[in-house]
Amino acid sequence: MTASLDGEIREGRHHMQVRVYFEDTDAGQIVYHANFLRFMERGSNQQALLEEAQTDAPGFAFVVRSMTIDFLRPAILDDLLDVVTVPQEVRGASIALLQECRRGDDLLVTARVRVAFISGGKAQRIPKSLRLAMEGPR
Repeated sequence: MTASLDGEIREGRHHMQVRVYFEDTDAGQIVYHANFLRFMERGSNQQALLEEAQTDAPGFAFVVRSMTIDFLRPAILDDLLDVVTVPQEVRGASIALLQECRRGDDLLVTARVRVAFISGGKAQRIPKSLRLAMEGPR
């Protein structure tokens, strides 16, 4: 897959680069902790997911059910971060993801996220086509 503004998939992991701008930082030019959530939200390949499931479940959405975050190191103004998203477990109506924010070889933030698949206002089984796309090649 060719790199784009939405990132690319390499070895079953979605990678997306994010530049840290002044607006992302506090007075000390360190990334404000909540902004890592914004970076990670952008780090999912949303357009591909929308296209994959639209036929089987029109009007679907993924909603965050739970999240555990570890802040290991700070990011600062002008850093170029790599947001990595890896599906870890696909269940009936939910997906567990591991997300990382890295600066080069330095791991800055990790998040374990469980999202639920919602269609028609309630949790639904994830359609087979989307499940296969999330599980990736084995």
